[in-house]
Amino acid sequence: MVTKITHKGKSYIADLSKPIDISIPLRTGEENVNAWYVSPVKIEPVRMGDWVGDVKQGGSVNFRNIFFNPHGNGTHTECVGHISKEDYSINQCLKTFFFIAELITVLPEELENGDKVITKKHIENCLEGKRPEAIIIRTLDNHISKINKHYSNTNPPYLHHEAAELIDSLGIDHLLIDLPSVDKEVDGGKLLSHHVFWRYPNDAQLQRTITEMIYAPNTIYDGTYLLNLQIASFENDASPSKPVLYQLNKAL
Repeated sequence: MVTKITHKGKSYIADLSKPIDISIPLRTGEENVNAWYVSPVKIEPVRMGDWVGDVKQGGSVNFRNIFFNPHGNGTHTECVGHISKEDYSINQCLKTFFFIAELITVLPEELENGDKVITKKHIENCLEGKRPEAIIIRTLDNHISKINKHYSNTNPPYLHHEAAELIDSLGIDHLLIDLPSVDKEVDGGKLLSHHVFWRYPNDAQLQRTITEMIYAPNTIYDGTYLLNLQIASFENDASPSKPVLYQLNKAL
């Protein structure tokens, strides 16, 4: 299915039959990506007396419980409710699901203290004046091990708050990154980039989202895409999510 997209006076063609999934699926066990010291995902059959929700074990249907934490167990999308005193849910804040997105690739800069950061300069150089609705940040090196990496207590790279200020100033509403957080793992609870991007608490941008722990393979080139940001309808600050990209070509 081919569709025509118009954005800021420019027309594009997207082939919706060729999706590019940049989410990491939730899988049971230790091999799933993991952060924030949470337990691994558990997917297990319901048991009630002699009945088991597993056809392989003699049950009539597969009927499973799933235990996970959206922030620590895989690709997830969060709203300002992640840092606010007020109760905001991703299901209420995210109301539209298709956006013009720019995929960029950066090599985080190493600071004297050993931290690795994505800087304002990185964002400026990669966007080259573009003002997309969403930005997707892929970090180097971009090894396939990201899909099952355990990030806890590793001080992963993060987004410098000045870079978040630039993203905010460009009017970008959706920020996607292949790291467990846009902020430093241990920062004393400041969460500077979260606060800057959402302008919380003084001017909370309820429509904005942050999606963390994506994986964009090296086979996907930097550039402009149509993003379909899919979530489950959780009344919670975050939901597991499935961001999907579609190649865009300029319409004739």
